[in-house]
Amino acid sequence: MTSSPTVWTALAETPFTYRHVDVGPWRTRVLEAGRADAEPLVLMHGTGGHLEAYAHNIAAFAEHYRVIAYDFPGHGRTTHATADLELPDYTGHLLALLDELGIDRAHLNGESLGGWVAVKFAAAHPERVLRMVLNTPGGTMSRPEVMERLRTLSQQAADDPTPERVRTRLEWLMADPATVTDELVAIRRGHYARPGYADSARHILCLQDPEVRRRNLITDDELAAIEGPALVVWTSDDPSGPAAAGLEMAEKISNARFEVIEGAGHWPQWEQAERFNKLVLAFLSEGP
Repeated sequence: MTSSPTVWTALAETPFTYRHVDVGPWRTRVLEAGRADAEPLVLMHGTGGHLEAYAHNIAAFAEHYRVIAYDFPGHGRTTHATADLELPDYTGHLLALLDELGIDRAHLNGESLGGWVAVKFAAAHPERVLRMVLNTPGGTMSRPEVMERLRTLSQQAADDPTPERVRTRLEWLMADPATVTDELVAIRRGHYARPGYADSARHILCLQDPEVRRRNLITDDELAAIEGPALVVWTSDDPSGPAAAGLEMAEKISNARFEVIEGAGHWPQWEQAERFNKLVLAFLSEGP
């Protein structure tokens, strides 16, 4: 098993606050770090994920930004979903969360589903977005074999959150299964084992249904509508799709660049975090 630093080690030197914020019907779990007077940087996780996904990014980002990481509706420790969640639900929640936190404009950093939400939000509310980082974003592809695999592994882990099932779900994301630490498994099991999460997962995973996914896909018009600069980051071993998909997305955004992180799966973890952090900070610091 890898000796990767723990979540607590990664955050030990970084002051942060941890609370729940009422956003409409969603009691939303929020972690904040960094200077209150700095530009906001919002971190958004992927399907079935949670804010701890950014544990190895928060400290680096908090040196320069007001960092906000949160659990999506139906995810983590935010209120469970009792009806299917589609992209308008996530973007509406983000808009209300920014209003609740008193944030007029923010940088958005989204991974997978988080990137999907970021694009939809930026197209609909360009006046609320500064710069945008899209890490292996979802929403442009509809690959049945990937959707079925994600749905099956995720629901199995939610229905029966044993260490083995949760580890299998996480290993699917990683280029190196050894990066799935016992701690990471325990954190995700803690979320998945909460009463009601299994039903919430079914509502989250509706986006893996071909018909539902089709009506939520990112359109070329939405990509063209993005005003702020964007950084599209793909990985060498992403199971959701080839790097060419990320390059194509970047080419359809008027002011975007494309980068690939080698040796990483869908979720750049532990060893790749430092490179990802440097890429993001360099991009965000470029100014208007």
